[in-house]
Amino acid sequence: MRHAPTPVRRSSIVLILNMLFLSLAGSWVIPQVRGEQARGVVFHDKDGDGRRQPGEPGLPGIKVSNGEQIVATNRAGEYEVTVSDDSIVFVIKPSGWRTPISDDQLPQFFYIHKPKGSPPAKFAGVKPTGPLPKSIDFPLYPQREPAKFRAILFGDPQPRNQKELDYIAHDVVQELVGVKAAFGVTLGDIVFDDLSLLKPQAQTIALLGIPWYNVIGNHDINTDAADDAGSDETFEQVFGPSYYSFDYGTTHFLVLDDIEWIVPEGAEKGSYRGGFGKRQIEFIRNDLASIPKNQLVVLLMHVPFTDVNDRQEVYRLIEQRPFCVSVSGHTHYHEHRYITKADGWQGPEPHHHIINVTVSGSWWAGIPDERGIPHTLMRDGAPNGYSIISFDGSKYDLEFRASGRPADYQMQIHAPDAVAAAAAGETTIYANVFNGSSRSKVEIQVGESPWRAMQHSAEPDPGFVKVVAAEKAIEKPTWRALPAVVPSSHLWKLNLPAKLPVGVHLIRVRATDEKGKAVNGARVIRVVPDTASP
Repeated sequence: MRHAPTPVRRSSIVLILNMLFLSLAGSWVIPQVRGEQARGVVFHDKDGDGRRQPGEPGLPGIKVSNGEQIVATNRAGEYEVTVSDDSIVFVIKPSGWRTPISDDQLPQFFYIHKPKGSPPAKFAGVKPTGPLPKSIDFPLYPQREPAKFRAILFGDPQPRNQKELDYIAHDVVQELVGVKAAFGVTLGDIVFDDLSLLKPQAQTIALLGIPWYNVIGNHDINTDAADDAGSDETFEQVFGPSYYSFDYGTTHFLVLDDIEWIVPEGAEKGSYRGGFGKRQIEFIRNDLASIPKNQLVVLLMHVPFTDVNDRQEVYRLIEQRPFCVSVSGHTHYHEHRYITKADGWQGPEPHHHIINVTVSGSWWAGIPDERGIPHTLMRDGAPNGYSIISFDGSKYDLEFRASGRPADYQMQIHAPDAVAAAAAGETTIYANVFNGSSRSKVEIQVGESPWRAMQHSAEPDPGFVKVVAAEKAIEKPTWRALPAVVPSSHLWKLNLPAKLPVGVHLIRVRATDEKGKAVNGARVIRVVPDTASP
């Protein structure tokens, strides 16, 4: 039995509504197919030993799943669910309760049933679990979960080896030690194909001392697997199911597996594509059936939603929900996408999808800094880092954090050091607002001149273009080359005023997002006489 987190106090009307929906007269069960029946109890583990003792009550209305069907415990806390010889049974953590947590800060909310174990593979999967236990019990602990809380989001840490694991430790983990957050999530590509690093990676992040959930990415799978199910075996051995859900406060989270491993018949090699698959979509459908429409739902995945093959089926399940957001990684740039009719979305409002900043930036590429860590600028010109997402009831807010920089480092302004007076009006100033979107308002002021609106422009970041060119010109580099540039979704530009007086001027840029939150940046520029050399 694999366990998870610590004590929780039952909170909010959300749990009560779910219990009423699921368990009006005992146990609510989605119709099940034939198979072996797993049974057990979800209980309040008062003494914290992980086992049910006399006097520890069963908890009614708690949801349990086999990865497709969902049941709710009856008044005695009992459940029954169908399993095969390759199943994971898991409890869906309710608001106000926590599961046990491992020494590596991994929530232990599941039981793996693989009587014969995982098939042979380069990286070990699950050892044979033997016969189905008579009772698969899940301990829960009460904890306080306010509607207002924060979570940490890591995109693609993606270390190839121990050296790059050390980069993560020194560049990101160290500065986050002591962070005030309810939990964290890695949005896939936890490692870079070497699955032996999954556990060391978890041990490094565990230093933060908060529960940590994990999304499976395309570099976290067994690529010698013969099918999609087999590709998840090592991930499951370390983290448990590749998709599941849980509640925290008044927010519902769906952690999804959108990596489909496909091996054509007769082929020696497989490949992946973005996809959920029928079984997972059925789980999503059943999971959302008990979630009130006024409850915020957060979908966490690796491949961006718009690149998932069977996304339309999931769109149909969420597009009538007024409070729903999704987050991914994978692309190694930061972007706010608004999914509309152009992609088949049928909801009354566009869906907000966030592609999160990556911890590894451009795959740990670029010249190392004074610490020996590559600067690893992302392809859109933004620095590597992480996000802090804040929740307050049905509201959420994402904050971009550049690793190794102060919290207010939110943009990079590109301007020459000096410009001739006659050329000022033809000189373009760029502002890369890292967390900006098409809905942001970005303005510029030069000296005491009036504020003017800058133009949103989807083009490569000029600073990143220069860095790539400069590093390519260096002979015999000892570092990994930066990737090709891509257009940035958060770049703005405007020419300087035509008649700037000779002298030193301060350029100010302010960016205001759709929620009214503003960030600021500044840069000094010199205007020199036309006869002088800039």
